[in-house]
Amino acid sequence: MIEAKAAVADGKGSFTIETITVHPPKAGEVLVAIKASGVCHTDYDSLKWGSPFVLGHEGAGVVESIGEGVTHVAVGDRVLLNWAIPCKCCYQCQIGNQNICETYSPVTGVPDHGTAHLGATQWRGAGLKRSFHLGTMSTHTVVRKEAVIPITVDIPFSSACILGCGVMTGYGSVVNAAKLEPGSSAVVLGTGGVGLNVIQGARISGAGQIIAVDVNPQRLEMAVQFGATHTVLASRDDVGLLQAAETVKAMCAGRGADYSFECTGIPSLGAAPLAMVRNAGMAVQVSGIEQPIEIDMNLFEWDKVYLNPLYGKSKPEQDFPKLLNLYARGLLQLDEMITRQYPLERLQDALDDMLAGRNAKGVIVFDPK
Repeated sequence: MIEAKAAVADGKGSFTIETITVHPPKAGEVLVAIKASGVCHTDYDSLKWGSPFVLGHEGAGVVESIGEGVTHVAVGDRVLLNWAIPCKCCYQCQIGNQNICETYSPVTGVPDHGTAHLGATQWRGAGLKRSFHLGTMSTHTVVRKEAVIPITVDIPFSSACILGCGVMTGYGSVVNAAKLEPGSSAVVLGTGGVGLNVIQGARISGAGQIIAVDVNPQRLEMAVQFGATHTVLASRDDVGLLQAAETVKAMCAGRGADYSFECTGIPSLGAAPLAMVRNAGMAVQVSGIEQPIEIDMNLFEWDKVYLNPLYGKSKPEQDFPKLLNLYARGLLQLDEMITRQYPLERLQDALDDMLAGRNAKGVIVFDPK
């Protein structure tokens, strides 16, 4: 057994740094010493999930031990973790939708099937759940082997860890879901960590025009660094949104962009990409809004497509090697995205900086090596 230091959410809106117990892996499981964990808006949202659990779902580290049947990684390997864990056997996995696995996914699958064995992580004498079956804001975690992706290029852990959610979600929404065509125009509403990776996906895909829309001028400056060709500073009210939509249309020959991506996570903006895309264009709701949203059906005129993909329609064994290769070739900017690094004890500062829009991406670092 290992005594690990972890951020434990109480389920009611707060968290504390605690010492927890992590047990050895069983068959089909891997024990990972976490070196870095990304700070995502979902981590903040999850604080009120109702019961105690280990925070964090973006992680990278080193394999410390493996259970029986694990062959794709060995002790000492550098790895990143993927939360959309595919079983490869269910209906959705069989037809290519590994991101919405019916068995292991923490979002669409059978509850707890994707986690490691019951009691793998304990606190105060009881089993402790882990965020998205991972719990990366801990010095150690035990996960299913399907969640573990080998790192095959020279990359800092701080940069590798963010691949496991924000980068995959943003890039995949462009490449896997929208299948953006070279030379086309794209508008990105919201330029946080996910939005910046939508911009990167559009740039790498060869978009001719990438328009970033945000209410924060600092974030628009970041957007240009990652590939935006134009920016629109919007105000926070309905009038500001309408003006932004008209500005976008004017910038796209008066008809709207070929593709539009909503990356704000704000329910009232769920339909906003439809107002910014041309007839027969594609609007993509990237941020995973789960609350009810109101949509004026007139916004669908005419022949517009509205997508709500999960996790960029990721196929982990295919997509993560591609992302790592893009990084190694200098095409995918990850090091540049890490605005600040924090020790675990400063997690609240990291959350505050994220909510204030000061970071492209903040990362908790356990070991800088």
